[in-house]
Amino acid sequence: MTRDGTELPRPVVALAGNPNTGKSTLFNALTGLKQHTGNWPGKTVACARGWYRYNGQTVTLVDLPGTYSLLSDSPEERITRDFLCFGRPDATVVVVDATCLERNLNLIFQIMEVNTRVVACLNLMDEARRRGIRIDVPALARELGVPVVPAAARRGEGLTLLKETLHRVIEGRIHPAPRPVSYDPELEAAVAELAADLAVLSREGLNPRWVALCLIAGDESIIPKIRTFCNGKETQGDTHVRNRVTP
Repeated sequence: MTRDGTELPRPVVALAGNPNTGKSTLFNALTGLKQHTGNWPGKTVACARGWYRYNGQTVTLVDLPGTYSLLSDSPEERITRDFLCFGRPDATVVVVDATCLERNLNLIFQIMEVNTRVVACLNLMDEARRRGIRIDVPALARELGVPVVPAAARRGEGLTLLKETLHRVIEGRIHPAPRPVSYDPELEAAVAELAADLAVLSREGLNPRWVALCLIAGDESIIPKIRTFCNGKETQGDTHVRNRVTP
């Protein structure tokens, strides 16, 4: 059960990505007719949840709203951010458009700041091949520090490998180690100082560094979310955080 009371059978895999990456096509290919669509609680934004079976295990798949960033004010982006941070998925698939890889990297690195159990699905490989685009998949995996699975969801390519990779991540047989983003020294110093004040959050499964980045970016909307997530308890450093981010 998530902290907002939503019951989701485990294991849970979150499906995230930029719009128009074929994310919904991948969701449909994995779940088939085993899915349902509704609105997020209190929101008009639609969500899709489904399931598939692999190696005798039923996996719940949550298709998150398409987004370009986790640092924005739109309802879709906040829903995606909140689920990835507070929904505690057992793994997250970031769907990437193989025909314009660079444009998708921003979201991958942001999600890898939130949690480590990430698998990159390099979708639309059939279109990339048609355009003569070649991607060194092993090299990309080394650079990101997470598994990369090439796929063409509308053709059914790569689905079995994706399920197997997710299974091994969930079972702890693959340990993704996302490459951290290094910012300029002044920002890194500020993040480190604020993250130290928020270190208590790590006991709740939250990444203090990522929370610090959100707050420095001016996103105070995450503060009440953290309070709710931590069962309403005041977190250490909360007053200090407000003083730091409020002009």
